[in-house]
This record gives sequence, structure tokens and C-alpha cells, in this order.
Amino acid sequence: MHIAVYSQNEQGKGHFGSGEIVENKPIGFPHEHSAVKRVGPLFYWAWAKSLATFEIPLHPHSGFEIISYVLTGTVGHRDTLGNLQQVSTGGAQVMQTGSGVYHAEELAAGTEMFQIWFEPHLARAVKEAPTYNQYDHEQFPVEEAGGVRIKRVVGPQAPIRLVTDAEMVDIDIAAGQSWSHSLPDGYALAAVVVSGRGTARPQRQADGGPSSNASLETGDFAVVTTDGTESVEFHADPGESLRLVAIRVPAEVEYPLYRK
Repeated sequence: MHIAVYSQNEQGKGHFGSGEIVENKPIGFPHEHSAVKRVGPLFYWAWAKSLATFEIPLHPHSGFEIISYVLTGTVGHRDTLGNLQQVSTGGAQVMQTGSGVYHAEELAAGTEMFQIWFEPHLARAVKEAPTYNQYDHEQFPVEEAGGVRIKRVVGPQAPIRLVTDAEMVDIDIAAGQSWSHSLPDGYALAAVVVSGRGTARPQRQADGGPSSNASLETGDFAVVTTDGTESVEFHADPGESLRLVAIRVPAEVEYPLYRK
């Protein structure tokens, strides 16, 4: 197992307007100088923070499956499909942009959100009609056990299903507790630390194997890969909980990916 951790200084940066919205990008667009260019079909990941209410005006998308996941605050959405909606803390907006759609998004002051792009087979995706769907926090299933709270956002046990092979969870780990995830052969796990401090390590180490802890803190981006099915364990430091948003995707896909 290989665990790589990238600090905010190794991630891309962006902004809108005169800095009303600022972004940290664990995975940036081409030429945005993020250390990680992509993780399989996970094409783009930005953490946007709104310092003042600001609308990003109408702009086009096609092909990609785009999720806006609200960490706190309110995000407004309008598009050329006729949608005019808002989603608040814990909710998500999903655009499967297909043959093309224009949309605008407004972030209220103090809002923080992830915008995440997943890449399906683009030559096929652009032949499909674009769609928009919205989900409130209460629509996502939540499991709690052993000091760990798991909110399932994308995947077979979640309300959001994508064409791209992907699963996404929002994890809260109580201080001093751990969450383990079995990573199948050929898959990668990408995780952003939303808050807290902790470590990531192979499960075999927790069971007495050789030590290879990777330290984590707020804003870090961790990418976990394996050569075979193996479990990774995330552990919250004593006295401080750890919140992660984690996405599992295949490390490689059988269709061509956009060159970055």
C-alpha cells in the first residue's frame, strides 16, 4: 500500500471575481500546478470558500459528471434546463452535463463547498441529454458505530448514482477512534481532510505490521493505492475528531481519459 499526503501548499489555487470566492484545489485543471493531476476518472476537486455573496455567471459544461457538495452555507443554481434552486449545508447538486448545459452558481457569504468532477467515457457522455438533480442532507443515509459516523453520498448505497465508477462518503471519526476501508485491487482512495488531525496507515500495521503512519491535518489531500486488496485505516488524534470526505475510484479505466 502507498499513502501519499499533499499539503495545501502542494495543491492548486483559484478565485472568482475580485477574490469573493477563493479555492484550494487538491486536483486542479491543467496548468493550475496541483501536485495531483487526476486519480483515475476523478478529474477535478476544488474546495471553494465564499468571503462575500457572489454569483459565478452562466458558463458551459459538457460530458463530465459534476457534484457540488455543500460543507456549510448555501449554494444557488440556475441553468439553461430551466432549473432555479438552492441547496444548503450537507446537500448536493449533481449535473450530468451530457451534450452540454450552461449554469450559474451563487455562493452566499461564508459558504464552503466541494466541487468535484468525475470523467465518464466522454465520447459517449456527450451523446446523452444533460440532467440536473439536487439532494438535501436528510436524503443521504447515515450509519454510526464505534465513534464513527458514515454518510454515504455516491454509490450503490447512496442516492447519487453516476455513470463513472465511483463511491463517495463523508466520515466523522471521534477523537481517538478509527475508520477502516477495504480497497479492492485496482482501486484508489482519495480523501480531503475537512477538519481535525490524525493519521492514515495500512490496516496490517494496526494488526502489528511494519510502521508507515502518514500524518493528516485540515486541508491535506491523501491518495491511497494498493497492489492488491488491502485495508487502510484512518485514526483521529486523541482529543480531536477527524472529518474526511473520501472518494473511491478505479486507478485505471478501460476508456480514454482527457489529457491533462
